[in-house]
Amino acid sequence: MDIGAFMLDSVPFARLLGITFDTIGSGTAVARLADRADLHNHVGGPHAGALFTLAETASGAAMLSAFGDQLSRAVPLATEASIRYLKLAKGEVTAAATLRAEREAVVARLDAGERPEFEVGVEIRDAGDVVVSELTVSWTLRPNRRS
Repeated sequence: MDIGAFMLDSVPFARLLGITFDTIGSGTAVARLADRADLHNHVGGPHAGALFTLAETASGAAMLSAFGDQLSRAVPLATEASIRYLKLAKGEVTAAATLRAEREAVVARLDAGERPEFEVGVEIRDAGDVVVSELTVSWTLRPNRRS
């Protein structure tokens, strides 16, 4: 599965913002947002909503890289997100996402008929390689209903 293409097809807003992916694999993803004037806020950096969307999109790609093989039996859903805006971002920004759970433990809970929950952490850096935001997204894999 081409996770980047899947994400941009499934989340049109991410495509609208022009989010691209540098790397995706094994519970990690790096997504990028170009510096565009139409995405700036009142102080000249990327709008908080654009930063959030970048980070949440990266978290989804990292999650899918770990659990994409489970899509036939479960639906991934973001259940909660927390973001800290640390500094004004300048220029292009990148979001590096990392799964904070053991894949095997999450799949074991799904195998047991449970609805596993897990977190993906994301660090956003600006063009100067300064950490400007941190995001944590809580995800769940909701088992498909049986007919």
